[in-house]
Amino acid sequence: MADNPSTERPQEGRTVEQRGLWFEEFEEGVTYLHRPGRTVTEADNTLFTTQTMNTQPLHLDAAWAATQPGFNGERLVNSLFTLSTVVGLSVSQLSLGTIVANLGFKNVSFPHPLFHGDTLYAETVCVGKRLSSSRPGQGIVELHHIGRNQHGDIVCEATRSTMMQCRPQN
Repeated sequence: MADNPSTERPQEGRTVEQRGLWFEEFEEGVTYLHRPGRTVTEADNTLFTTQTMNTQPLHLDAAWAATQPGFNGERLVNSLFTLSTVVGLSVSQLSLGTIVANLGFKNVSFPHPLFHGDTLYAETVCVGKRLSSSRPGQGIVELHHIGRNQHGDIVCEATRSTMMQCRPQN
């Protein structure tokens, strides 16, 4: 039976648990595409906006937003919802169970608006990594997150520093 791999049975009791990447698995210059995307609804925007006490009428008041120039009379999706979702789309591929902490964000921008009904896609480029000098078994990874709408327009960019676990030594 061992001579013919097509007739071998899978090992009983074997499990595979989804996780993010260990520090050693990140590669500088690699772009990680996060799929599927997330279509943003009016309910998503309203809930996030009201939960975070952001009373900006551009997010909540359709009649007021319709009178404002620049966005075709549409309400905008809350930019912090956009940023949170872009980072969230990366979690299962990059940091699920392997991150120690977010250390900070820099160079956050929203070059194009996101509207209700748009689908948000995310990608992340590893722009740098180094072992921690003060925390053995951990490393710092710098990630550049990019969010695009269904047309490919960049709606969010941010660089994030994270503390990641190194691969456990067996």
